[in-house]
Amino acid sequence: MKLATLKNGQRDGQLIVVSKDLSRCVEVPNIAGTLQQALDNWQRAEPQLKEIYLALNEGNVNKEKPFQAVSCESPLPRAYQWADGSAYVNHVELVRKARGAEMPPSFWTDPLMYQGGSDSFIGPCDDIQMADESWGIDFEGEVAVITGDVPMGASEAQSKQSIRLLMLVNDVSLRGLIPNELGKGFGFFQSKPSSAFSPVAVTPDELGDHWDGGKVNLPLMSTYNGEPFGRPNSGIDMTFEFPKLISHAAKTRPLSSGSIIGSGTVSNKQGTEYGTAISEGGVGYSCIAEVRMIETIRDGKPTTQFMRFGDSIRMEMLDEQGHSVFGAIDQKVVQYK
Repeated sequence: MKLATLKNGQRDGQLIVVSKDLSRCVEVPNIAGTLQQALDNWQRAEPQLKEIYLALNEGNVNKEKPFQAVSCESPLPRAYQWADGSAYVNHVELVRKARGAEMPPSFWTDPLMYQGGSDSFIGPCDDIQMADESWGIDFEGEVAVITGDVPMGASEAQSKQSIRLLMLVNDVSLRGLIPNELGKGFGFFQSKPSSAFSPVAVTPDELGDHWDGGKVNLPLMSTYNGEPFGRPNSGIDMTFEFPKLISHAAKTRPLSSGSIIGSGTVSNKQGTEYGTAISEGGVGYSCIAEVRMIETIRDGKPTTQFMRFGDSIRMEMLDEQGHSVFGAIDQKVVQYK
């Protein structure tokens, strides 16, 4: 099943069911007005939404209309919880190597996670508005899950059962602001502005064999300024799978339905020490920072610039037939005034 949220002038938008091929959609006000309402009443709403989804795919729904990603909010325009992990330890290792720091062994057994701002997500095709290019504007391609209620201290098995939907993420980062913030010893805040999510969130069964209960085994395609930038497989080199990340987040607190847990930047070693760019025959990267890290390790200094006003980033995941699973995050950086 595929769900999305249309912009309608209200904070939480209008829930719609989207056809499998992402061509058509239908509003379902009699079931739920918003995605959060559906998640809060999932046991009742899920079978009704699925019935509509099957009928929509068969062309048996009244009042259907064309689906347009540009008219969408992120599936949850705001959420009760947005916690982003760093499941691909290759990414973490590169960050530390670039600044000459050893990685503690615990990083392989205990996930990193930060609590991001969840009150102002931006739409999948909305501009990334920034006031200053010197802040080091970067994109980060990730996968995320939306959970139902998760009890405090939930096991990985319980956490696995809580997964309701999956989607893609552009976790926008301001690399120029991160060092000073982390140096204070109190974590990210200004350096992690509003994130964007894919137009469509999908139930795990929609992924078929590409979902194994813990991770999505498909490449995440990133296109930067019209050029292929990355296609790492999100099922490869994922040290901590989603049930582990959810359980980690719920260790000392319950999670409410509608909580979003991110994977962190998708990163593959590709059989090499640091990974390889697409232009060099590899699968590339999901953020500019990794390229700069490798340049620093290899050449002593980075040469690739962070995003400038006017730059664009597109993120998408295709199935084996080449069909878009979640729709595309397609954004441009513009100056905020």
